[in-house]
Amino acid sequence: MRSRPMAEPAKQSDDTHSPIAAVPHSNSFALRAFWLALACISLVLGLIGIVVPGLPTTPFVLLAAFAATRSSPRLHQWLQRHALFGPMIGDWQREGAVSQRAKVVASLTMALCSVILFATAPHWWLAVVGSGWMLVVAIWLWRRPLPDGKEG
Repeated sequence: MRSRPMAEPAKQSDDTHSPIAAVPHSNSFALRAFWLALACISLVLGLIGIVVPGLPTTPFVLLAAFAATRSSPRLHQWLQRHALFGPMIGDWQREGAVSQRAKVVASLTMALCSVILFATAPHWWLAVVGSGWMLVVAIWLWRRPLPDGKEG
């Protein structure tokens, strides 16, 4: 009888070939502390972004993974193996890809925030600038490939 589940040996993510995983962590204590602080702050902001409209989750989680590679291999591995964050990090590291669901959720959230901006901004131009930046981000996001080479 096997001690491992059947799905585990078929796992496709090989961290040794990831361009980000190939980056060695810093040997300087000060740099490692900086990268670790950035990883932790980004992760906390990403977690807050799950429940706060307008605060993105995906970019903060990707930044946390990026910073963790330079400071804490243990944190980086935890992020890669996390049930929620792991797939998005793996897709980004392998292919620079973003899932269809993440694109849709991000776009809907940005649209909602734009409506809120126009309803509450003290000056119309503040809403235009904020909405303009969200539009630029949405265009960039939708130009990213889908995972596994699927076209969207």
